[in-house]
Amino acid sequence: MRKDVTNVFWISLVIAVLFVAWGVFLPSSLEAAMGVAQGFFLVNFGWFYQLTATFFLIFALFLIFSRYGKIKLGKDTDKPEFSNLTWFAMLFSAGMGIGLLFFGVSEPISHFTNPPIDVEPGSSEAARIALRYTYLHWGFHAWAIYAVIALALAYYKFRKDLPGLMSATLYPLLGEKTKGPIGVTIDVIAVFATIFGVAASLGLGSQQINGGLSYLFGIPNNFGIQLIIISIVTVLFLISAGTGVKRGIKYLSNANMILAVVILFAVLFLGPTVFLLDLFTTTLGGYIQNLPSMGLRLSPFNEERAAWVQGWTIFYWAWWIAWAPFVGTFIARVSKGRTVREFVIAVLLVPTLVCAFWFAVFGGTGIFYDYNMGTDVAGQSTETALFYLFQQLPLTNILSIVTLVLISTFFITSADSATFVLGIQTTNGSLEPSNFVKYTWGIILALSAIVLMLSGGLSAMQTAIIVSAFPLAIVLIFTTVAMLKSFQAEIVEANKRKKR
Repeated sequence: MRKDVTNVFWISLVIAVLFVAWGVFLPSSLEAAMGVAQGFFLVNFGWFYQLTATFFLIFALFLIFSRYGKIKLGKDTDKPEFSNLTWFAMLFSAGMGIGLLFFGVSEPISHFTNPPIDVEPGSSEAARIALRYTYLHWGFHAWAIYAVIALALAYYKFRKDLPGLMSATLYPLLGEKTKGPIGVTIDVIAVFATIFGVAASLGLGSQQINGGLSYLFGIPNNFGIQLIIISIVTVLFLISAGTGVKRGIKYLSNANMILAVVILFAVLFLGPTVFLLDLFTTTLGGYIQNLPSMGLRLSPFNEERAAWVQGWTIFYWAWWIAWAPFVGTFIARVSKGRTVREFVIAVLLVPTLVCAFWFAVFGGTGIFYDYNMGTDVAGQSTETALFYLFQQLPLTNILSIVTLVLISTFFITSADSATFVLGIQTTNGSLEPSNFVKYTWGIILALSAIVLMLSGGLSAMQTAIIVSAFPLAIVLIFTTVAMLKSFQAEIVEANKRKKR
């Protein structure tokens, strides 16, 4: 047995291989099982996901204003390892990435034509509601989940010198039990949530790259082409993974940020600029004003609206929870030396505003052309809506090609970061997992994405995320309890030192 891996690695690998084999040899069986599981969790535990996401947001806000804000994620003399700009670029690329491009136009336009509440579809009010709920799904709740988990991982790793593992965040509650079977179980749960959460993104990315290539060059849009895309990108992100976090991921994250900013402002200035700025301002205010009621909405008296909440809001909460160990571990790795207050404010506020502005620009432009110009943006498929929108703007081909490049680099960065994080999770928290471990998980990620696409596409991806997020959510809630216990102990110790 290799010395650089743990029982978590081997147990997770065996289960992952069995899952992949199930999908390859019995895809219809896997699809049926996923359908049953999805219905069960969405119908019976939607309330749990809603309350959990809201809890993390309240907890994050509490930390900002609490006396724990001055605690440093590291020793008192530690300084941040990366500049603020590079730090934002890295956490943003890992935290959202492909999803912004995949859903940038398609989600707001979907809510515009199928509103979550009783307003006339396709109306001006539906447009405002569409963006409010898109902000809800990509805003404060999502980043609060990331911020709290990343905070716990960074705190225990850099200040308490514990392994960078999910199980280590429960040390104040479980003690040495975190190093036994209980700890292994917790870490395996985190590994699988990461695999399914990232695999879904890789599947979405391959579909959108295929959609763009089909739009631009007439290449067929089918599973065979998407399989080739995943294979090519897998080779590229494995090459990047071999260079480490300070080279491959760092440079690609900065490149992502530059390309994303270029495309964002190109659409802003080539599209209806004043309309988009007005729309962003008014819908951001509406989002903040209605945040509590939107974040706790379930519609128990209306089955159609309840199904909407389950298919969108509950799915997103599960997706962010499933991504939390991955994004949290990665953000923690690059956040050494920050204070609790600085960390939470930055991770909660900056990405939320950027995401809201992104959706206002892309989604708002789609709504403008559909509402005012009569173009059928709403009639496009999810993966091609963005490229159809580019056809309505000047510089169509340039925008489309740059977007394809950006999707590919986001694809590579997310997968690259995931292999790094899975390496950390399965090598007892090593910040420099071996290439053997990273390559193994890279291949498993690619195969899992392929299996999910074979077993029902987006629906299968949603099911895998929702199911894997459920036990992880329970773990994450206990993580906040453990963190409060540790913070309180630090305050007590600091007060004792002052009295001496």
